[in-house]
Amino acid sequence: MDGTRTILIVGEDAGASKTAKTLGFRAVLASRLQDAVAQVRSTPPSLVLVNLPGNALEPQWLRQLSKEACPILIVADPDGLPPPLRPKNGKIRTLHRPLREADLDTALRSALDPAPISAGSRKLSADRHRAEYVPLFDHSPAMRAIKQIIAQIADTTAIVLIRGESGVGKDLVARAIHAASARRDRPFVKINCAALPAELLESELFGHEKGAFTGAYRRKLGKFEFANHGTLFLDEIGELPLGLQAKLLHVLQDQEFSRLGGRETIRVDTRVIASTNRDLEAALAAGQFREDLYYRLNVVEIKVPALRERSEEIPVLVAYFLEKFIRQYGRRVTPRPEILQWFNGYSWPGNVRELENIVRRLVVLDNAPQVQEELLARQQTAKPDEPPPTAPPGSLQSVPVEGPVKGLREIARRAAREAERRAISEVLVRVRWNRTQAARLLKISYKTLLSKITELGLAPKQKRHAS
Repeated sequence: MDGTRTILIVGEDAGASKTAKTLGFRAVLASRLQDAVAQVRSTPPSLVLVNLPGNALEPQWLRQLSKEACPILIVADPDGLPPPLRPKNGKIRTLHRPLREADLDTALRSALDPAPISAGSRKLSADRHRAEYVPLFDHSPAMRAIKQIIAQIADTTAIVLIRGESGVGKDLVARAIHAASARRDRPFVKINCAALPAELLESELFGHEKGAFTGAYRRKLGKFEFANHGTLFLDEIGELPLGLQAKLLHVLQDQEFSRLGGRETIRVDTRVIASTNRDLEAALAAGQFREDLYYRLNVVEIKVPALRERSEEIPVLVAYFLEKFIRQYGRRVTPRPEILQWFNGYSWPGNVRELENIVRRLVVLDNAPQVQEELLARQQTAKPDEPPPTAPPGSLQSVPVEGPVKGLREIARRAAREAERRAISEVLVRVRWNRTQAARLLKISYKTLLSKITELGLAPKQKRHAS
């Protein structure tokens, strides 16, 4: 276990493990002081939080805990600690009951932020970077070029804009940049700008104070604060509402902001990486994206090509995902070599994400013929005017593509599509085409709902009459 990523909690948790997780640390619980001292001696944590009742913490135990260099945070009764326990140096701090989540969060952040990052921790992160990310950038000229850019920019604070179709691996590139940087041992925080309506997104990004709006019962820290000294990944930045674009621009320029409902100016040291699959230039022309924000984001641009443009990576990615899912699900799957011919012959409109899901299905079901038939059906659906690819000799195909089986599948597909269309239409009518409310009721993201509306040809009644 890597001690530099651990918070040791002695006594009652009181929500500390949840806060530790959001800060990128792992919580270890110890109910007895003897166990805590043994833990500190064997693997020193980043911080010790002591939350014991009354006078359970005696001076001798505090001396034992404080022999290591890690800071100690003691939760004390309202009248404070008795004189023998009162801190004599800055390594020991106190927090008074009643313990509020916001106070605990602030105290943990204050104690952890100044903590130095050990050379051993940096080496482990560098090794993890080389093992997990570097091999995925070595198998096509396009990805090798991206790897070179990552090496050049990782240790800078330059904002990066990653562009490419949905599913090409923009998230992978963002994580690789973070893992190769000096911030690798600090939090990597991701937020999908398309997944939340504007009123919630602002609170998620910048946080809010108690009473800032209806339902704000306590202070909440935003993603910028959680990513302090680390990296904030703004996924689907092209979907950010115009009203929030101005506030984001201010934070990128000055590295400071205020929580919703607050007056305090908060300064952060957060490296920002953004991604989009939208044509931002078209959005600029349409007045949907601010020009000043576009140029602020586009300091370093990385374009990730579609999988069909780097098909030489398919065998490597298949092997990578097979190993990953075989280990995850504990299955023993040895697919026949012919399946790779089908993978190479498919256009992969969903890119790497689609390939990953197909390989997952192959491992879970252990049914290569079914996966092959699904690829054939998808290919024919994507290009209905073209004949399906013919099976190579000795392939995995066990039933003819033409015939009643295919007909039943087509009937089922159309029925499912019509049922989906009817369900979405009914919800939209019920909420008077309030798309945000409809997405919430349907339990899908706002962006997914918009895609479904376009895909299914839905429109309000007045628009259909006008057309």
